[in-house]
Amino acid sequence: MSMNFVKYEVKNKDIHFSDNRSGVGRLQCLPHLHRELELVCMLEGETVTYVDSVRDVLRAGDVFLTFPNQIHFYESNQTEKYYIFIIKPDLMPDLMNVFTSGIPSSAIIRGAANQPQIRRLFDSLAELCADQAQDSDFMTTRRRGYLLALFSELLSQMTVTRLSVGDSGALRSIVAFCEKNFSEDLSLSLLEERLHLNKYYISHLFSEKLGLRFNDYVNSLRVSEACRYLVSSTYSITEISEIVGFNTLRTFNRAFMKQIGTSPSEYRKNDGVPASVRSAKESVPVSPIPSVYRSNPIAVPTYAEDDDPCGVYDGVRGASSDPCACDDDDPCAF
Repeated sequence: MSMNFVKYEVKNKDIHFSDNRSGVGRLQCLPHLHRELELVCMLEGETVTYVDSVRDVLRAGDVFLTFPNQIHFYESNQTEKYYIFIIKPDLMPDLMNVFTSGIPSSAIIRGAANQPQIRRLFDSLAELCADQAQDSDFMTTRRRGYLLALFSELLSQMTVTRLSVGDSGALRSIVAFCEKNFSEDLSLSLLEERLHLNKYYISHLFSEKLGLRFNDYVNSLRVSEACRYLVSSTYSITEISEIVGFNTLRTFNRAFMKQIGTSPSEYRKNDGVPASVRSAKESVPVSPIPSVYRSNPIAVPTYAEDDDPCGVYDGVRGASSDPCACDDDDPCAF
């Protein structure tokens, strides 16, 4: 499968979990990337994995882990049994430096799931993630505790290296920079200055790899962060608009409607549940210090997520017919 076109996924859960011990589905999806960690515990069967163009085979007993913004996908010709977790790295602040300083030299840890300690942690975490009906502050704390223990075990068996050169490394650097600075006055010229990459090359990467404009991507990060504030803070809509980086309330409202399909006020009124989704609200605590959130964006899907945590969305609602257009003077332009 070609990696010439890649989807950028955005998600609204701290942990997205799927238990496929029944062997009903296959572990396969299109090339994609996201700011979350993706963790697979292969119990039975095997699938072909690709991470930043590197091909490998994930077999029973192996563990697969990608860091934020690594391009990856799976190709399967059989049914497998597995756990899959898609996890926001913010849940493990003690390990954030590891997740942002490089990438694993190999995404697969051979035989890790056969190690009793690691398998127990996987099983316990799976049980906690499946028990959403009894969610509570203590349950959330337990999940984070198991996550920290599990990742401490896994990372001790991995080698983290610096980013590779080429389009995949450049795109990952660009996306990481935007995620940390989206509330600022971002533009292609600023990225060119800070990352030492030609702004037209950056625009080309977004067009060719992600299929959307740079401006639409930045706005999606801002809207996603705004969703979190709307359901978990008492800031006014105008204040939230300014915090996440929009220059005007009108621009914010238009961008929000374009991505979520409803107005910010309706989104808040419905406890953060768009009319097309209507799933249970997930409460996410918000710090009163906006700068904390500027370095920790939380994503909300453009469309409702399906049951497949590796599902790839068809595109950004209302995306420009010219994804390579460079509205450098106004990063919020539509």
